[in-house]
Amino acid sequence: MVDKEFCLSSYIAFRYIWKDGVDFAEGFQHKNFRPVEDSCRIPVKTSEDIDREIQKQFDELYAKYGNIGILLSGGMDSANLAAYLKPGSHAYTFNSTSGVFDADVERAKTYCKKLQLVHHLIDITMEDYEKYTPIVMRYKFAPVHSIEPQIYKAAEMAKKDGVQLMIVGESADLIFGGMDKLISPKWTFDAFSERYTFLNPQLVLSKPVNQSELFEHYRTGADTIDYMKFMDEVFSIESSSSYLNAFGAAWLPYYDPYAKLIMAEPLDMERVRNGEPKYLVRGLYAIKYPELEIPFKIPMPRPVDAIFKDWEGPTRPEFRKDIPMQQLTGNQKWQLWCAEQFLNMI
Repeated sequence: MVDKEFCLSSYIAFRYIWKDGVDFAEGFQHKNFRPVEDSCRIPVKTSEDIDREIQKQFDELYAKYGNIGILLSGGMDSANLAAYLKPGSHAYTFNSTSGVFDADVERAKTYCKKLQLVHHLIDITMEDYEKYTPIVMRYKFAPVHSIEPQIYKAAEMAKKDGVQLMIVGESADLIFGGMDKLISPKWTFDAFSERYTFLNPQLVLSKPVNQSELFEHYRTGADTIDYMKFMDEVFSIESSSSYLNAFGAAWLPYYDPYAKLIMAEPLDMERVRNGEPKYLVRGLYAIKYPELEIPFKIPMPRPVDAIFKDWEGPTRPEFRKDIPMQQLTGNQKWQLWCAEQFLNMI
């Protein structure tokens, strides 16, 4: 079914098209990730359990792949996984001439020095977005997340280095109680709906389509919502699809060891709310890096604030002429820019 207006509004609101079988145009069937079923995951109760089960996975991976690389940020999720790599393995960290990645880069350098990894810094510029965004959009048949061109560039570099499989730590947040700013509050239905809408389609589109139907699937009462289930299902698809698409476009396999795990006991929300998100993953970091202070969450950085600072906005008729560009974040401007590029392409 073709419904350009719905697809555009869905992308603007959620960064992906949440309805299967609804597409921008004939022949443009978008691809969404489906997470591992809970029944296929390995229950873990302690940080030591995580350590043991991840080591088993790496043993199996090294029996199949001789050259394994990693997307390494300055945060603990990817740092933990880097500790299972063989010395001499390749690690890739995003960099920017704007300096916005400096802290991330320095911490990643510390990990690589300790683990004897070959460290590669990947500069991300507007020229990279212009070069790689069309490639990942064509593979997805939809506009993309701003990390996808970056991941694609990293994958192409890794292939040249002989890497056969890339490791990512993307799903640790979802499985082990990260995203604490989203899961800690006791949300009302309306408040969560507003908070999780990345950019309101009515603010920027000429013909916006209401996207409240997605939230209604998770309504539990007059003003309540099962936001944890929403995150488990909606966020997992939106986030993981970015990795699936970018690596798929580069034809390089990737693997997330966290994705095969599940907490054996319910998440302790009091620990999360009291400043200890992902406490089991934090415990694993303390095992792997006892000499280092445990970092708080460091999202994969993207230089969109600097790159799109002075961008004046889209000009196609699908977009409003009175968009308050000065009020938008870099990521929101990216969505508008990417959506316009995709519409030009199709």
